Amino acid sequence: MDPQTVGLIGIVVLFCLLLLGMPIGFSLAFVGFWGISFLTDISVALPAMVRSFFGTFTTYSFTVIPLFVIMGELATVSGLSRGIYDVADKWLRRLPGGLAIATIGACSGFAAICGSSVATAATLGRVALPEMKKYNYDIHLATGSVAAGGTLGFLIPPSIGFVVYGILTEQSIGKLLISGVVPGFLLALTYVAIIVVWVGVSPAAAPKNSQGVLFRDKMASLLKVWELIVVFFLVMGGIYLGMFTPTEAGALGAFFLFVVTLLRRKLTWKSLVTAMTTTTKVSVMIFMILAGAYVFTYFMALTMIPMDLSVWLSNISLSRYLILTIILLIYLLLGCFLDATAMMVLTLPVIFPTIVALGFNPIWFGVISVLMMEAGLITPPLGLNIFVIAGVADVPMEVVFKGTVPFLLAIAVVVTLVTVFPPIALFLSGIMG
Repeated sequence: MDPQTVGLIGIVVLFCLLLLGMPIGFSLAFVGFWGISFLTDISVALPAMVRSFFGTFTTYSFTVIPLFVIMGELATVSGLSRGIYDVADKWLRRLPGGLAIATIGACSGFAAICGSSVATAATLGRVALPEMKKYNYDIHLATGSVAAGGTLGFLIPPSIGFVVYGILTEQSIGKLLISGVVPGFLLALTYVAIIVVWVGVSPAAAPKNSQGVLFRDKMASLLKVWELIVVFFLVMGGIYLGMFTPTEAGALGAFFLFVVTLLRRKLTWKSLVTAMTTTTKVSVMIFMILAGAYVFTYFMALTMIPMDLSVWLSNISLSRYLILTIILLIYLLLGCFLDATAMMVLTLPVIFPTIVALGFNPIWFGVISVLMMEAGLITPPLGLNIFVIAGVADVPMEVVFKGTVPFLLAIAVVVTLVTVFPPIALFLSGIMG
């Protein structure tokens, strides 16, 4: 068989293994290993496997992943997540759908110190959902706003999504993180607009809260989360000004939050073990996926499928934006069945050479692709945030899915804006230190 046929068979086998429930990292490594063995020899596949796994687990720059994860865990332990919601509630509760808008604001704030979408949704869901239930908010609006707000953890830096994209495509992680700032907060504002329209059409979905908050109380609430503001500017400001690498910034942010947790007297032996255990599980899962991806990418390179596809797409007489639209629709379809990291690992080895050949900016496409991955987090039947919120709120998943549908429109709007106006994503990264 020619290499392209072997590659196509490998892709089919990979999806079959995923449907059978094999973990994505093991599936990638298994197919990649036997594909390399078939095209060359097992004596070539074995060293490739060893290099991929050893290199992934020992590369210094990859330590940014556990550092960003532990930042989120320490923020939860220290009580910052509750403080963020209290601030958003005091400042935004008088708006139409105030508690839902406060949830989006709190998710944006928590995302600024936590790179995980699922962690953001789970943490703020435990805080926000009881409050909205207390004030008789429509269950679809309540669960939908938390699930959608959680996706901001994948876009607003520090974002693990950008870290994985940068690793797989060999792009600057610092520039990718900075490029997510404006689109991230633009998406948050679009979510807010969706809530305002929702409540305007159906006022009963969010009963008005007549209880006002004095201005001095609003200002006093900011003192509860001053550490959040400091750590965000410490991490992202340091990266932006060129003072720290992303790894150094992550280490500094994690150490700062560790000290904050100590000073707040919230750090117990049990909470520390829980935080470290969760960080280890999440980090190892991502590392296994990346290691398997390297093996599979080597196999794909031997089949020449990515190169042949990029040449073919570059030569066909279609607008490059039409090709981009097709790619984004593929992402939306895959998001119905795969989690965000798996989508990135599976598609980038094939799609990224095409994006470069078509003349698109790799940093800009990183923002676009992460936005589409966010959509996958709240689309049926495998949106991870849906499972999390359904468990926290103790409601059927269909209820949460129905609540997230309007927020998918917000993601589509932001993707369109970033596509039509690339400086939205590229301005800050273009002038950073």
